[in-house]
Amino acid sequence: MPKRKPGTSQSGEQDSGLSSVGGSGVPSPASIPAPENSAEEIKEEPKYSFKNIAFQHSKKTNNKKRAWRSLKQIIALERALPWGKDLVHYSTIDALPSYKPPKKYSDISGLPAKYTDPQTKLFYANAEEFKTIRTLPSDIVAGYLALRRASNPVG
Repeated sequence: MPKRKPGTSQSGEQDSGLSSVGGSGVPSPASIPAPENSAEEIKEEPKYSFKNIAFQHSKKTNNKKRAWRSLKQIIALERALPWGKDLVHYSTIDALPSYKPPKKYSDISGLPAKYTDPQTKLFYANAEEFKTIRTLPSDIVAGYLALRRASNPVG
């Protein structure tokens, strides 16, 4: 068998230096050279545009350790501050009245209510709830109205 130059095939064509599987022209996995600097590429950390390189964690400022406070502690401290009685801020439950008419929800099921019982002033959504409302004792009706912060017209 005659010797041939590396990089040429039997027909004399220029070879790419990769050995093929069964002469099919598909390079075998063992013949594909590994990149020389692949370890360096893996170690390189990507630099994101949203990350501020000059950021320092606020836990240490001026060589003082600052204790973190939980939300519960912050709210307790803010409640202890001398706020005015009429001041409306984020921790007050009662807010100013809305300009939109209030949505009515059934006192029994919580569904959107189209109807109001004229006798008990409870809101209801369908005929089944109306039957249930009419069978309720007056103390239960008063409890539903108190939950809704409505005045109790029933004696």
